[in-house]
Amino acid sequence: MSYKLLTYLSGRDPRAGVLIDDMVYDAAKLTGESAYGTVLGVLEDWPRANRVLAHAAKRVTAGKSRVKGVPRRRARLLAPVLYPGAIFCAGANYSDHMQEMARVSGLPPEKDPHEVGLKSWHFIKTSRGSVVGPGVKVRLPAYSQKVDWEVELAAVIGRRATNVPVDRALQYVAGYTIANDLSARDAMRRPHVSDASPFKLDWVAQKCFDGACPLGPWMVPASDIRDPQKLAMKLWVNDELMQDSNTSRMIFTTAEQIAHISQRVTLHPGDLVLTGTPAGVGMGRGRFLKAGDVVKLWIENIGELSNTMTA
Repeated sequence: MSYKLLTYLSGRDPRAGVLIDDMVYDAAKLTGESAYGTVLGVLEDWPRANRVLAHAAKRVTAGKSRVKGVPRRRARLLAPVLYPGAIFCAGANYSDHMQEMARVSGLPPEKDPHEVGLKSWHFIKTSRGSVVGPGVKVRLPAYSQKVDWEVELAAVIGRRATNVPVDRALQYVAGYTIANDLSARDAMRRPHVSDASPFKLDWVAQKCFDGACPLGPWMVPASDIRDPQKLAMKLWVNDELMQDSNTSRMIFTTAEQIAHISQRVTLHPGDLVLTGTPAGVGMGRGRFLKAGDVVKLWIENIGELSNTMTA
């Protein structure tokens, strides 16, 4: 039986919730597993937890559970994973986005990285400071006038992964959610430092400001996503469509990325892999976010994530 895993506010406490037929149920109460009080607790027990939650969802649908739920519209949803141990973000991983950024930079289009023997590459976002949930107002950093949007498919790791092969990499994914990799474009290059210097780039200022990683609205189990490389994705700013693409345009697949990262560091349950963004970002248009802008993201078979920018 299909369900979605989320985090919601119960009183003052964040709790793991299970969304079934537009009702939110406390995951620990629904399953009788006290460790499932948080999504990280659920992920630490994945894949057993997936079977337990699916069975519980089946009981709810069949009317065999006495656990009471809350209508989704009345539940305050938080970011589904509070908080990821690590957030790995793919850079330049969509063919259309690479062409877009080359054009903006006045550079010739780059070759397919596979052809020149390159692997995927990632930077890291902070977790507790960057991650916010659906509906949260994101404060634009005062030091930037060029904050950009980036819709991304995020893979949630559900098993400890070290040196995993590509053909088995997706077995380590618990599920998928939506991320907005907000980027302060004008803060990336440090002023008064030579462009040739290895100390030119400032990844923290560009990628790690507070609220830089809106996430949600929930996690869809990987078993419900037939192929993560065949998902339509869109992003709107104030109802104007900006990004309209498909995960099939990734250069390095989700599996390739997970396999590569696991050869460098061990992935743990609750870690996230943000798999890159397609063309249509603000930098390619010379447009950037301002206070009052509403950014809405959608990925096929997952849902919608929306946040409002504030000064």
